[in-house]
Amino acid sequence: MSIHSMDRRDFLKSWLAALPLVSLDWASLPKGKGTAGEEDAFDAVVIGAGLGGLSCAAAFARQNFKVLVLEQHTKAGGYATTFKRPGGFVFDVSLHATTADERDGLHNLIPGFPEIKDVEFVSTPHLYRIIYPDFDLNVPARDLPGYIKLLSEKFPAEREGIAGLFEDMTGLVTDLSRYSQAAGKVDMSRFPTEFPYLLKCFNSTWGALVDGRIKDPKLKAVVSGLWGYYGLPPSKLASIYYALPTVGYLQTGGWYSRGKSQALSDALVKFITGHGGQVLTGKKVDQVLVRDHAAQGVRTSDGKEYRARAVVSNANAYDTMQAMVAGEAEFLKDYLGRMDTFTTSLSTFIVFLGLRKDMVRERGLKDYEIFYETGYDPEASYRAAPEGKVEDGGFGLTLYDNVYPGYSPAGKNILTIMNLQGYGPWQGFEQDYFQGRKEAYRAEKNRMADILIEKAEKALLPGLRRAIEVKEVGTPLTNVRYTLNHRGAIYGWDQTLDNSEPRRLPHHTPIKNLWLAGAWTRPGGGYSAVLGSGLQCFGEIMKGW
Repeated sequence: MSIHSMDRRDFLKSWLAALPLVSLDWASLPKGKGTAGEEDAFDAVVIGAGLGGLSCAAAFARQNFKVLVLEQHTKAGGYATTFKRPGGFVFDVSLHATTADERDGLHNLIPGFPEIKDVEFVSTPHLYRIIYPDFDLNVPARDLPGYIKLLSEKFPAEREGIAGLFEDMTGLVTDLSRYSQAAGKVDMSRFPTEFPYLLKCFNSTWGALVDGRIKDPKLKAVVSGLWGYYGLPPSKLASIYYALPTVGYLQTGGWYSRGKSQALSDALVKFITGHGGQVLTGKKVDQVLVRDHAAQGVRTSDGKEYRARAVVSNANAYDTMQAMVAGEAEFLKDYLGRMDTFTTSLSTFIVFLGLRKDMVRERGLKDYEIFYETGYDPEASYRAAPEGKVEDGGFGLTLYDNVYPGYSPAGKNILTIMNLQGYGPWQGFEQDYFQGRKEAYRAEKNRMADILIEKAEKALLPGLRRAIEVKEVGTPLTNVRYTLNHRGAIYGWDQTLDNSEPRRLPHHTPIKNLWLAGAWTRPGGGYSAVLGSGLQCFGEIMKGW
């Protein structure tokens, strides 16, 4: 059933019930007996060592439960990993900016794990810079009033609408906080007056929210400039998925971890193993062992079986339920049918460049994240993405050396040029790619990469091509190869209204003892979201224990 055919009040009740109310009260949760017992029997087995899986496993380990993480790649982290190339270059697979909590004046706290103290987060110099044909805007970090002032100066006729839009966004944050403090005990008859912004946003796309406040089409594009962070254009993206993280970035800034994203993953692995858990890489799970519609454990591709009281899949939900759970298709018919109504998010096309000289300093570029747009229509940019039309539209450029000194080898630069992209253009190469026949694939990815390099060279970095020492290109097929994510997705399912709460896949599944954690379940995609997803999943399991 679509949300549009549900009674508004019933839907709102369901939506509110699906929201996480409070952070985990660790002292109230059960404690395990430690690592004693049979060698291959665990309290929990986690499939996949992305941040959602690591977060969930770390929670089990923290409470002294015997937990095992099985990761098919040779390193833990999923998209939160790095790779090395000659010349001293270490490339970050995906991290641009995330959120970080503060402790004693330092931003070194992974949300949910105050005991982890060995990750330092650095604030980005600006939140981002966005270039349009008529505008070149630097969005300030940790200065929402400054951003509102900037927009009002550029679009004086829209002052009232600008103020109203950010009132909606900050009001939504306030309403959600007040709802959380109320622990769900809300008088629905008074809801419209007590939670007006939540009522306004819960059943609205971001585009509709903007349309209700802004008239100028150019300003609509500007205030939606981060749509690529969330994978959908304004007309399709649920407003809560744009408003909440964006206003959070504007108020508290974007943060990047020293040691790159691998530092986050490594810190969680260290925490898990330091509390008696195990993280095994190069271990692909082929099957979830099910008896009487209940998960009993897993079997890996080498035939090894591990029994568990709970199985948590941080692998993509599509393959978990379609392939790993064998012989349950009829039992899962309705659940799988529901999954078929969701659309898979976009993937990425990324050009990773190591420059033999410090071109960023030579050209005087002080920005960290730059979005270069050729027009004011995010809908058109989105339509081009599934077809891989890099010729049309803009790109994202990340200059990592401007986040902190020493990021790159001395006198050199690490940067990336990125496009969102669908899986379709690469599907025809799939069979040959995984059989090692990559000549045609390489020709196509290099063709696309050259187009993006030329765009960046003309717009921002004259002489870029001559300065390249190392070039690597990541495509949707690369994402599939290293993460096994369905269609190389980076956000799980698309975060549309019909796939936001309460219809987003929950952590529990129809298979007893089988749970989901990560971008394919609640609350959604992104570093902070998947870290929270692992904790939410653990909390729900604890309710039953």
